[in-house]
Amino acid sequence: MASVNPFNLSDSEEEAERRPNETVDTERSPSDGAPGPPPGNPFSPSADAEPPTLLLSSNRTSPSGEGISVSVAATSAMAGSIETRVSVDVIAAQLLRDQYILTALEFHTELLEAGRELPRLRDYFSNPGNFERQSGTPPAKDQVLGPGGPLNRAGSISTLDSLDFARYSDDGNRESDERVAVLEFELRKAKETIQALRANLTQAAESEVPSQERKNFKSSPEIQEPIRPLEKRALNFLVNEYLLKNEYKLSSITFSDENDDQDFELWDDVGLNIPKPPDLLQLYRNCGTPLPSPRDTADVSVGVDFGDLPGNCIVQDPPKKPDLSQQQQTEVVQELEYQISLLNNEKQSLAEQIKKLQSEIQTLKRTVSSPPPATLDLGSQNTSNPSSSTTNTSSTDPLSAPPTDNGQYLDIRGVSEPETDLDPPSTQNTSHSHPQSHNKLKSRPPVQFDQPNRKLSSAFLQALLSFCRMCSDSRLGAEVSRIADSEESVMLMLGRCLPHIVPNVLLAKREELIPLILCTACLHPEPKERDQLLHILFNLIKRPDDEQRQMILTGCVAFARHVGPTRVEAELLPQCWEQINHKYPERRLLVAESCGALAPYLPKEIRSSLVLSMLQQMLAEDKADMVREAVVKSLGIIMGYIDDPDKYSQGFELMLLSLGDPSERVVSAVHQVFIPAFAAWTTELGTLHTTLIPSLLARIEKLLMQGEHGLDEHKLHVFLSALQSLIPPLFAVVLQNAPFTSRAKLHGDIPAIEVTRFPRPASPLQDVATIIGSREMLSALLLLYDHQLEHEGTTGWDSLLWVVNQLLPQLIEIVGRINVTSSTCVHEFSRFFWRFCRTFGKIFTNTKVKPQFQEILRLSEENVDASAGNDILTKATVPIYATGVLTCYNQEEDRKLLVGFLEDVMTTLSLSHAPLDSLKASFVELGANPVYHELLLTVLWYGVVHTSALVRCTAARMFELLVKGVNETLVAQRVVPALITLSSDPEISVRISTIPAFGTIMETVTQKELLERVKMQLASFLEDPQYQDQHSLHMEIIRTFGRVGPNAEPRFRDEFVLPHLHKLALGNNSQAMESKRIDIATQLFEAYSALSCCFISEEVMVNHFLPGLRCLRADMEQLSPEHEVILSSMIKECEIKVENRGMADAQGSMSIASSLVGEDAKTKFLSKMGQLTTSGAMLANVFQRKK
Repeated sequence: MASVNPFNLSDSEEEAERRPNETVDTERSPSDGAPGPPPGNPFSPSADAEPPTLLLSSNRTSPSGEGISVSVAATSAMAGSIETRVSVDVIAAQLLRDQYILTALEFHTELLEAGRELPRLRDYFSNPGNFERQSGTPPAKDQVLGPGGPLNRAGSISTLDSLDFARYSDDGNRESDERVAVLEFELRKAKETIQALRANLTQAAESEVPSQERKNFKSSPEIQEPIRPLEKRALNFLVNEYLLKNEYKLSSITFSDENDDQDFELWDDVGLNIPKPPDLLQLYRNCGTPLPSPRDTADVSVGVDFGDLPGNCIVQDPPKKPDLSQQQQTEVVQELEYQISLLNNEKQSLAEQIKKLQSEIQTLKRTVSSPPPATLDLGSQNTSNPSSSTTNTSSTDPLSAPPTDNGQYLDIRGVSEPETDLDPPSTQNTSHSHPQSHNKLKSRPPVQFDQPNRKLSSAFLQALLSFCRMCSDSRLGAEVSRIADSEESVMLMLGRCLPHIVPNVLLAKREELIPLILCTACLHPEPKERDQLLHILFNLIKRPDDEQRQMILTGCVAFARHVGPTRVEAELLPQCWEQINHKYPERRLLVAESCGALAPYLPKEIRSSLVLSMLQQMLAEDKADMVREAVVKSLGIIMGYIDDPDKYSQGFELMLLSLGDPSERVVSAVHQVFIPAFAAWTTELGTLHTTLIPSLLARIEKLLMQGEHGLDEHKLHVFLSALQSLIPPLFAVVLQNAPFTSRAKLHGDIPAIEVTRFPRPASPLQDVATIIGSREMLSALLLLYDHQLEHEGTTGWDSLLWVVNQLLPQLIEIVGRINVTSSTCVHEFSRFFWRFCRTFGKIFTNTKVKPQFQEILRLSEENVDASAGNDILTKATVPIYATGVLTCYNQEEDRKLLVGFLEDVMTTLSLSHAPLDSLKASFVELGANPVYHELLLTVLWYGVVHTSALVRCTAARMFELLVKGVNETLVAQRVVPALITLSSDPEISVRISTIPAFGTIMETVTQKELLERVKMQLASFLEDPQYQDQHSLHMEIIRTFGRVGPNAEPRFRDEFVLPHLHKLALGNNSQAMESKRIDIATQLFEAYSALSCCFISEEVMVNHFLPGLRCLRADMEQLSPEHEVILSSMIKECEIKVENRGMADAQGSMSIASSLVGEDAKTKFLSKMGQLTTSGAMLANVFQRKK
């Protein structure tokens, strides 16, 4: 049976792409009997359409040929002239001479594609002079060039502006009109070209009937020829038009969405160069009577005797056929020959049935003659007239009796109805002549029908029954007329009908067909039909949603379980491969999910080769995140079933490739599915701790070596996250290879595992209980694990010894090499060690992890001798040990250990004058969690009351980091009192160290009382005579003002910050020491640059901001002329703003938002912003200079 594509409505373009290229039949002249358009087709080109100007043969020669078959003269081509072979150059010359420019251009293009460039055509088309307009006047709107006139060149959009339209007229107002004329002319020429191309395309498409398809339809006449693309687009247009006219708007919208490649508002989009046909209603009224199909004409010219036919068949008068062309007559003859062969087979089958019926009739005759008539179950009417029954017994021979039924309605496919006879004893059974089911019917009991005791002639009865309106002369009628009588025939019927049913089911309900399609595909005997049904399954829904995909996948798995791995490989996998590059991501997603769902049911060789390659290609090439996510999950499933050790390296590369994916959902799927499955495989191979983890550690070390000047933090995150996902399987390996594993007992009282014993897994596959097998087994192993560590040691425990002696030292070494100022790296390693220690347990952490860190972090001043290179306390080891190891367990003893460690680090770093970066990193990481705020304040209070001024300075600077994350209650109760204490410290350096923390409080806190206390303390620093000459204090205050001023409360900025900056700038003018003067001036410049972005009131602008800038400019004129230019620009800008405000209504300040009240707020705001048009350039210039 030929394949019928049920998806022309949604996926015609895909079918067109898959259809093999077939040669086009050579065009014939009308005298040769070329076939015309199909009769009755309202969309075919009209017979009197204008013939092409130059007829070229459609059989193209190969590039090595010497010429092309063409007609000698273009004008006589349609008149049937004999084709001759001439040279290519002669054709080109003739085309150019007769001004067939477009044809010559197409000829030139085809020659170029064939690699046979013709110099004549190349020179002609490369010369722009051949296409220039012949006059200086633009074409008028009505001007239409004849076929022999000059070909005007169509100017592009980019060159229209360059045309000198003024040369056509001195009146500039005509310029636009002439431009319109030019554009209209070029549009008209473009439309003519489109129409010509459409006509050629339509003619070629309508005349082309692939020979292979014709053979298929001849062999299976029940299946109609697939709809052509042009026919489909035309019918789509008419259907949509019908829906709109009859108020089916929602259906029209849905129909348009399903045919998004077609414009339903324009008939020309159909591609037919003919007038639009009538609407569907008119077509129905005028052409309601269907044309006779090949099935109707099957019996036209077959000379079959009545004696050769079964008794229930009758030959009808053949319908009148229209005049047919020679080609169509040939096709009809071939079709009839095929029908003859079918009828001969059917005749043989019926002959066997006739012999069987004859034997049964003889048996019945004997039965009738021996017992009395009353013993037969013939009904009361039959027993009342025994004489008539015996009289007509001889007429029961089916060979001599004429047929009594109209076979057109009752038995069109060899179905035998009971013969109508006047003899009561001739009750017969109904049988079916289908070849496949004939043998199965032998054991079926005969079906009996009561016959009337009438004397109607068979001809009369036949004519009478002809009024029963039954139809079996169509495909559907044929299916209805033959009832399936076995499972196999049911499958055959479903295989024939489903391709016609599916396109007519709503898209939203097509999943209801999945069980039917799958059942038929499983049981159908024909491989070709099974392939078509599975193709229907995968193309059932244009863009299947999640639920629909789940239904299809469930069906695929059921199919795979039923048919076995061989058929899954041969029938299901090709459907996946066909759609691997489908244009809709939902279809590619179905392919990716199918590969994982079918993995358990595939041959292992296919699993580790073809399927793995398919998924690898989709992972590398697919642009949709959801598709790559499904690919990663399917790869994880493949890793759970793969058993080829040679595929390890490919799996490792796939893991790295997927971890580097830009989509977070893909990376999440890697950690949830792929890495646990890959780790489980490497565990079986014994390479988890010998190959996989060392490979990742080697890549991290290589990354650190290459990143001395700039570490690639993203790659580091990729490798470290993979290591983190390998912690649970590594711990499972340690448990499963321990000396006590064989002693684990599942019976008895096994305590439940604490909820907080393990970190929350990212997925069930990372749960240690899932990896081990059950929570009961894990609980039993954990009891033995803790007992072994605490009392018996690690002797003979190779996997744990590898963790202690190789993994941990290598990790600690890596930690010491990362940049401590990179908060991202510190956080990543901190989380890794936290999960590592929580997974391996408290006893392991206290006895194996902490000692190794403590051995390296020997807390003494000698250990921070930077000159000797022994500066481990300044490395990232400190924050990672503090935040990743010491915070794993939150009991009192653990908190005391953490507090003591931080106090010792703060003291040691302060006394050794070492950088505080490691301590700051610890405070930042711990300060992100409010649980540790009290603990950190305890550590800082230890520094506040320390006897060393260096430690007190460090504590003061640490408060600045802590203020932003602590709530205001703690700030008021713990932070401010500590800072007030330090601000009265005997050491001036300690007092200065509190200024940044005070500034941060002004920036973040909103309590007025608290702000007033901080403001008074800062005022004392600025106004107390003892700080008059404190250069470092002034520098710190100016730096703090520049940092917090833009974000501080406006009142604090206007009343405190700007006036004191003015005083400092004024005082700096009289500074005698040039070094101090330039330091202060540089800091003031930075502060004023930041504050210039703020809204400043006019009063403050005039009294403090501008005077301060002028004082600063006086310093910069002598010290830094490049800064003086910027300051002059800033001063000029501010003066212009002040002048504009004085001239405008007195409603304002630079703080525009506070002055906008009423309905005209928007207008006032925009008018104010209009005054600030030039400030943006000035500010940009300032920041450019800062860089």
